[in-house]
Amino acid sequence: MSIRSLIASGTKVWLDSIDPAEVQKNLALGATGATSNPIIIADLIKTGRFDAQLTALMDSGRTDTAVAWDLTNELVAAAQEAFLPAWQRTQGDDGYVSFELDPLIEDAASPMPLRDAVKRYIELALQWGIGRKNRMIKVPATQAGLAALEEIVAAGIPINVTLIFSERQYEAARNAVWRGAQRRREGMAGFKSVYSIFVSRVDVYTEKKVADLSPAAQGLVGIVNAKRIWRENQSFWKDKGLKLRQEMIFASTGTKKPTDPADKYVAALAGSDIQTNPPATNAAVETLGKVYTRQVDILPPRAVLDEIDAKVDQKKMEETLMDEGTKKFADPQHALLKLISEKRGALHGVK
Repeated sequence: MSIRSLIASGTKVWLDSIDPAEVQKNLALGATGATSNPIIIADLIKTGRFDAQLTALMDSGRTDTAVAWDLTNELVAAAQEAFLPAWQRTQGDDGYVSFELDPLIEDAASPMPLRDAVKRYIELALQWGIGRKNRMIKVPATQAGLAALEEIVAAGIPINVTLIFSERQYEAARNAVWRGAQRRREGMAGFKSVYSIFVSRVDVYTEKKVADLSPAAQGLVGIVNAKRIWRENQSFWKDKGLKLRQEMIFASTGTKKPTDPADKYVAALAGSDIQTNPPATNAAVETLGKVYTRQVDILPPRAVLDEIDAKVDQKKMEETLMDEGTKKFADPQHALLKLISEKRGALHGVK
C-alpha cells in the first residue's frame, strides 16, 4: 500500500538502482523510472550475475574503461526497456533511466582544464544520449558540468542535473538548460529536464558543521532546502507553456541516522515531482504500510526557518558538500575500474 499511496499523493517513484531484479520488483510496486551510477554498477558486478556479459566484452578486446562503459550502457538499456511503457504512456513525461557521465572528468586527483572538461561532457552526452528515447543524461552541477548544459540540451537530449545542494546551483543549471531548450531544432514538444537536489547529505553536514542548531531545526535543513528549491522550480516553469514537466528529483532520500524513521524524507517530500529512492528505502516504505499525503509545500514554523537562515551559511555548505560530492563521484569510478581489472584476472587468468 505504501508506495501506491506515495504515488497517489502526486509523487513519481524512481529506483536508485538498475539491478534487473530490483527493477522488476519496483515496477510491480508502481515505480516508473530509475538511475545508475558507478557504485550501482560495481555492486552488480560483485554479484557474479553479469560474468557472461563481462566475459563477452573482455573477449572483444576492450580496455577496462571501455568494459565499464559498455556494461553500463547494456544495463541502462535493459532498464530503459522495462520502463519504456511508462515513457510511452506519458508521452515522454516519465519512464526515464539516467545514465551518469564519466565522474573522472573533474577528478581532483588529475584535473582537466575547464574548456577540455566542458568539451568532454558534451562529447559523452552526444555519444550516450542521442537517439536513446527514454534515457536521461546525468550531468553534475559542477563548474564544467553547468557550462556544458546549454549545448547538451540544445542537441535534444533529456537532462538530469545532479549533485545540487544550493539555490545558486539550481538557478545556474535551470537557466543554462532553458537557454539550450530554446535552441532545440526539434522544438519544445519533447523537451524534458530534471534537477536532482540531494537531501540527507545536507543534514549530515549540519550535524557536523552547524551543531548549535536547536533540536527543532537540526535534521530539517535538507528538507527545507529541497522544498524551497522545489517551490522556485514550480514558479519558474509555470508560465512557459511546455508540454512536459520540468521537475525536481529528491535524491539522497535514504536516512543516514539510525534513529530516523526509514521514510523520514519520503514522507516529508510526498506530493509532487520525483523521488529516486534506494531499493532498501522503497522496501522499507512498502513494509511500513502508511498512507502518505502531500507535504512538499508545507514548511516548518517561521521560528525554525529563521533559525536555519541565521545559522546555516549556504555558500559554505555548498562548497563543502560539492568538494565531498565530486570526490564521492570520482572514487567509485576508480573502484569500478579496479574491480573490472580484478574480474578480468579472475575470468581470464590475465592481469
